[in-house]
Amino acid sequence: MGSGTRAAGGGWSRRRLVGVLAGAAAATALPAPAPARAPAPASAGSTPSAPDAAGPPTADRPSERRPAREPSGPRPLYLGTYTSVDGGGKGIGLAVYDPATGAITGTGTLTGVPDPSYLAVHPDGRTLYAVDERADGAVTAVRLADRRILGSRSTGGAGPCHLSVHPSGNWLLSANYASGSVAVHPVGASGALGERTDLVTHSSPAPGPGQRGPHAHQVVTSPDGGHVLAVDLGTDTVYSYRLDPRTGRLTEAARARTRPGAGPRHLTFHPGGRYAYLANEVDDTVTVCAYDRADGRLTIGEPQSTGSGAGANYPAQILVTSDGAYAYLANRGHDSIARYAVEADGARLRLLGTVPVAGEFPRQIAFSPDGTLLFAANQRSGTVSVFHVDAGTGELRLAGRPFASPVAVCALPL
Repeated sequence: MGSGTRAAGGGWSRRRLVGVLAGAAAATALPAPAPARAPAPASAGSTPSAPDAAGPPTADRPSERRPAREPSGPRPLYLGTYTSVDGGGKGIGLAVYDPATGAITGTGTLTGVPDPSYLAVHPDGRTLYAVDERADGAVTAVRLADRRILGSRSTGGAGPCHLSVHPSGNWLLSANYASGSVAVHPVGASGALGERTDLVTHSSPAPGPGQRGPHAHQVVTSPDGGHVLAVDLGTDTVYSYRLDPRTGRLTEAARARTRPGAGPRHLTFHPGGRYAYLANEVDDTVTVCAYDRADGRLTIGEPQSTGSGAGANYPAQILVTSDGAYAYLANRGHDSIARYAVEADGARLRLLGTVPVAGEFPRQIAFSPDGTLLFAANQRSGTVSVFHVDAGTGELRLAGRPFASPVAVCALPL
């Protein structure tokens, strides 16, 4: 049976309010490629929306989009928020950070993008993409050279909460949380988005314990580029798809089910490509998964500790260092970052301990492109914490006072 129907729809949920309302070492792979460094920020401020249609990708388009030149000095940092909640931001936060000290300096706000709760950058570093996490979900493209909004496209679903760019640079993938669906949009040569080429709704299996429907929470591409994986919290399932590079259509290849009620949220791959790590939000666990490159199938291992203890905790995002030596997990509730040693060529995680995140409810974490810094977006405290990453031990050291950013739910350092 296929994973679902290709149709729009789905009602709005209160997922984005989890940060306000959710007060309600064992054995068990390539993370998404580090984004290319974007040009140094232009002057801060709002820019007018200017839709720019994008046609289907062509075979030679990747070669047309040459990587941007790397900047010197301070690096750009983009911050996601909710614009429709009390105390939220006004759009995408603009900042720069010192790659040596980790110090962040705010430079303004890019207005005109509603509820930009998750951000991603094109592999060539020229275009930023944001979800518009609303009932009538959309994705927006922003040209970084002059911060011009290139237009928005409907995701065909409700509450998009995650997006990623296919490694080819030709397709934008997004996950609609409230309607439990995955959308595909073509990326044009300018970075603008074309009309949606596919929408797959997860209509089976039935929702897990306590869930009323499917809730797609993440969509990523495997390290070998062979499969697109969608993590669905509502159905306790990770779906593997093949993406047709000509039509942008998804075909289900495999699916893997967690234990009932696990609530899988985010997946990342070990650099070796044979293993992936899954953060389970609802049952507060993390698992190691074996990945079969031939058919895209995941084999999910036994759940293990997040280091959160007995209190309420909701694991968010998990990362792996580029050398595959350490993994980090954001713990919302425990308000910490767990550190794991990665062993047996990626087949095993060993919990080393946790470090306080110096904020409340770390919703998302990200490495700087060189891997020397780790950024944590703390939703409830409205701050971004920065840590120095010790390459030898994997230990995290807080890099000064956290940076204030309203309802910080995403930090994207370039």
